[in-house]
Amino acid sequence: MRKLLAGVSLVFVLLNSSFAAETGPVNVEVLAKTDKSWNNQQLPHYPKGVAEVTILRITIPAGMELPMHKHPVINAGIMLRGELTVVTEDNDILKLEAGDAIVEVVDKWHYGINEGKGPAEIVVFYAGAEDAPITVNY
Repeated sequence: MRKLLAGVSLVFVLLNSSFAAETGPVNVEVLAKTDKSWNNQQLPHYPKGVAEVTILRITIPAGMELPMHKHPVINAGIMLRGELTVVTEDNDILKLEAGDAIVEVVDKWHYGINEGKGPAEIVVFYAGAEDAPITVNY
């Protein structure tokens, strides 16, 4: 909790106009802000229980197809490099490239495939609950 408060305090310091005047303006860009997943489905409520945030950096080799899976919790990510195609059980398709943000589908079977020539790297943030899974394989 102290780290979170320290981080929030740092943001306020960085956004302070006197600090910005001395070092230059701080740029804040909203990458995603929504109550829906990428396929336009309403996001569920957060799970009950003790909150647990998980952050993963996932690297998928070129040509690799991930197994069918689903996430029972809200998660969002940002593609750092490469490209990734996400396909749902209903054949909804999303193509991601470096710099793209994703608010992932929740409780819906899907898989990803790296159809690019190099590795795909994505950082994903999961808003789960203690002792609850963030991914369920088919």
